[in-house]
Amino acid sequence: MSAEYLGIVWNPSKTSKDDLAAALEDALDGAAPPRVSWFETTVEDPGRGQARSALAAGVDVVIAAGGDGTVRAVAEVLAEADRPVSLAIVPMGTGNLLARNLEVPLPAAEALGIALSGHERSVDLAWAHTHIDGDDVRLAFTVMAGMGIDAHMITETDEDLKGKVGWLAYVESLGRAVAASDVVDLQVVTDGGQPESERAHTIIVGNCGILTGGVVLLPDADPADGELDMLILSADGVGGWLDTLRSMVWDNGLKRVVGATDEAESSASVDHRRVRSVSVELSEPRVLELDGDDVGECVRVEFSVQPEALRVRSPQQ
Repeated sequence: MSAEYLGIVWNPSKTSKDDLAAALEDALDGAAPPRVSWFETTVEDPGRGQARSALAAGVDVVIAAGGDGTVRAVAEVLAEADRPVSLAIVPMGTGNLLARNLEVPLPAAEALGIALSGHERSVDLAWAHTHIDGDDVRLAFTVMAGMGIDAHMITETDEDLKGKVGWLAYVESLGRAVAASDVVDLQVVTDGGQPESERAHTIIVGNCGILTGGVVLLPDADPADGELDMLILSADGVGGWLDTLRSMVWDNGLKRVVGATDEAESSASVDHRRVRSVSVELSEPRVLELDGDDVGECVRVEFSVQPEALRVRSPQQ
């Protein structure tokens, strides 16, 4: 059992210190307890300041106990730390996308068991550089970033329904999107190449590809391949959305399950790409979402990947 110094960054809106302490005791299963320091997040600071405090205290492992926002904030700090410190996740809430992609178990005691003695693997971290409300910002994301009125629909479709029926949950939300689609002009530059003109309503840039319910949005995404996967959706009207649904459910869903294809397939309304960096400039402002968090409206974003930025505890190497 680990004798490392643990720093637990926990979100009080998702769990309590007492519950986490009890789960840690269960995970130890009678072994000698490690040294632990606790760092509670706040509404004003979802985890960055707490992660910095944990680093200053000299911890070996920072455990992010909360939702995707807590994990994202802690990961952002650890990726730029001046010494290697491991990240572990105790998933709370409904999203937990990085935990799901890394197969970290949802029960707190089991997740803490992984934090104490799990395998350690290198994971990339993605960054978004943009201007929001007049400020120049550079923010990390561990799973996916989305721009467009339907990005929220893709990443936040009803959790209970996704858990029960997987991709079929998107039929309902895609139906709502038919009337809401608002295709805009954009310029896309990938890997320092020439600008390309596009018309689309949604762009998803991802480091991981799996959503809740086991739904695979980005089939080729690998959090440790040094690349990002980009999805551009341009469906406009009923015909376009039917093509999108066919592409996602059949071309990039069932066909992969039966072994008929082993890479993402594009269609008239669905464009899959793999990139190391990409800049997107829209003709009008759109909301930018990072791991499900609305961070504000912008018209231009530069996405990049930091390979092997994090050392994350997981069930498998």
